[in-house]
Amino acid sequence: MGVDKKREIWAWCWYDFANSAFSTVIVTVAYSVYFAQVVAKGHNAEAWWGWGYGLSMLFIGIVSPVLGAMADFSGTKKRYLALFTVLSVLATALLLFVSEGDVWTGIILFAVANIGFNGGLTFYNAFLKDLSRSENMGRISGYGFALGYVGGLASLIIVYPMIKGGFDPGNLMLFRLSYPVTAVFFLVFSIPAFVWLREDRVASGITPGNYIRTGFARVWRTFHEIRKFRELFKFFVAYLIYIDGINTVIVFSAIFAAGVLGFTPQELVVYFIVMQVTSAAGAYVFGHITDRIGAKPTIMITLVMWIALIVWAFFVSSKAEFYALGLIAGVALGSNQSASRTLLGLFAPRSKVTEFFGFFALTGKLAATVGPPVYGIIASVTGNQRWAVLSIGAFYLVGLLVLTAVRPEAGMAAAEAADRTA
Repeated sequence: MGVDKKREIWAWCWYDFANSAFSTVIVTVAYSVYFAQVVAKGHNAEAWWGWGYGLSMLFIGIVSPVLGAMADFSGTKKRYLALFTVLSVLATALLLFVSEGDVWTGIILFAVANIGFNGGLTFYNAFLKDLSRSENMGRISGYGFALGYVGGLASLIIVYPMIKGGFDPGNLMLFRLSYPVTAVFFLVFSIPAFVWLREDRVASGITPGNYIRTGFARVWRTFHEIRKFRELFKFFVAYLIYIDGINTVIVFSAIFAAGVLGFTPQELVVYFIVMQVTSAAGAYVFGHITDRIGAKPTIMITLVMWIALIVWAFFVSSKAEFYALGLIAGVALGSNQSASRTLLGLFAPRSKVTEFFGFFALTGKLAATVGPPVYGIIASVTGNQRWAVLSIGAFYLVGLLVLTAVRPEAGMAAAEAADRTA
């Protein structure tokens, strides 16, 4: 592997380091709890958060396949990556101005930031196929996720002095200052990707209107040719189901810990620091395991872990026990995400890689429109988040059953055949 390729791989991994600040500080630890306990207090906060998150994911999921096809055709993955990154950074910084009672403003700004974050992931993930081969894709995917979790940890450490005082009136402005700090972190550490990542094809000089028409045409053609990618389709169905459970855990874990077990903001930070460390370890170690035993068996192992963790979470009764649960959940989270991205990378033809990662995004985002709202509704109706947690286990179990029907060798053969006829 040449020096330039290694530099590209590291630049790609650094983008994961950068964007993890958003998913960790905004989605998981700080802003989600701030929105629930301050902004929307007394306004059925869990339902507001669930619908805001779910609808933003649905929007970016719907447009991602077309944008991905446009990027494949025009050779502009990096341009789209930059555009969505800037969108997320700006909206995240503006969360500084959201205060108590600003429910609509708070959820709309978050939705825009979330659209930018998740939209960028489509183009970021598509670079994996350019940077790897089938025999090392699991490791490189694992390296990206591992460094991403380190980035989440680093961002938590940076904002901890701002959020440790919690929601005391004298600390609220400092707490809110953590949002623009997160935005700056995201922007600064994204720069290596924008400088060193290279497109696998030269950007064409045609007009944006032709990009759009071609994007829709390519997606329409893929729908008509879906029988050629049967294993990929089965994987998408399995992923649609089990990633719903993972998305719901990410969105509501801090809210559960604070509302059910009484975690303070400081304790939440410590909890997620622990989880970031084990997630990084899981992504790194299971990246090597994926290359040895295959992506499908790796995913199946992680889903069995998730089912056991959900049952444990239903009965958890102490903060110490929840910390222990988080240690194992981190390993399951990092390894599942890395192996899932690897399996999609193996199944995606090079000629359609960004489009297929767009469908990957659509699948994940469609899932996010079900799990979080269901969690919010069950929590509201029963008045008990434990029952809402238990419902997540069904997503893992059904996803595991569907995944057993996927044949990896046939999926890779279909991708190679598509490239030969492209």
